[in-house]
Amino acid sequence: MTTQAEPDFQHRTVLLDEAVDALAINGARADGVYVDGTFGRGGHSRKLLANLGAGGRLIAFDKDPQAIATAQQITDPRFEIVHDSFATMTAALTERGLTQVDGVLLDLGISSPQVDDATRGFSFRLDGPLDMRMDTTRGQSAAQWLATATEQNIEKVVRDYGEERFAFQVAKAIVTRRSVAPISSTRQLAQIVASAVKTREKGKDPATRTFQAIRIFINQELEDLEIVLDQAFRLLAPEGRLAVISFHSLEDRIVKRFLAGKANVPQPDRRLPIRAVDLPQPEMRLVAKLKPSDAEVAANPRARSAILRVAQRLPASVSVSPSNNQSGRAARTGRSAP
Repeated sequence: MTTQAEPDFQHRTVLLDEAVDALAINGARADGVYVDGTFGRGGHSRKLLANLGAGGRLIAFDKDPQAIATAQQITDPRFEIVHDSFATMTAALTERGLTQVDGVLLDLGISSPQVDDATRGFSFRLDGPLDMRMDTTRGQSAAQWLATATEQNIEKVVRDYGEERFAFQVAKAIVTRRSVAPISSTRQLAQIVASAVKTREKGKDPATRTFQAIRIFINQELEDLEIVLDQAFRLLAPEGRLAVISFHSLEDRIVKRFLAGKANVPQPDRRLPIRAVDLPQPEMRLVAKLKPSDAEVAANPRARSAILRVAQRLPASVSVSPSNNQSGRAARTGRSAP
């Protein structure tokens, strides 16, 4: 079973080996079912396929039509791509007869090809249409939203998703400018923000936080992340692993709190007459927290803010009824039970 080599898309997959190794694909688990929630340009997926056994299966998700086109070049029969948000993971796997998986990998944020393509509207350094949609086939573009959103709503988005302390000034400048002419390009928005942000962080463009905020809002990134974390946990088989790479504090905070909530359960007062067997038990074990090496950051500066968090579902957190014991493996692989 062979996979195609990763083409040159001017994209370096961050924490490639570390993320795939974190899923511990070995032994019987090599023939399990895995999910790549963010295909991107396929770096992680191709590495996962190289580690899977002949009976393994990989389901990947992505909202970007260009990513889907790249994924469709992979002819490996163990691989399938789903053109949708990873927030639809449970429904998509159910449609395929899958109720459990052995590992889930999420590489959050946007890819270098998306940033470097001016027509996508993600970059304030390149002039292009103000789009910012990861899925250009559906939803509202950034330009459309900015044309109708209230000043208060713009301020809230820029403050909450960009952590911009000049959110009020940015929102006011946007509303003032659009009353004169529509804001339709990335350069126009960057210039408006630059006029409103009076002090800049060293090494950062004044538009950085506002562009991040609008992109996150337009694509519902944080809402989808909260949804997929819960779905991934519920789908994981006993000993299954979840690996998440985040690139900014808002994402990492959500991931960190979710995993901590599953791994650290509050214990009742020791003086209460509660049997040990009835005490709340952790549902996950925190496995690792990793950052890119100095060498990787030197080769790919965009990796510098990445954080990989890994957790494993504990067997005690999964109750398997006798009627499901025989069919459990079949449900995970999509094959008939013997």
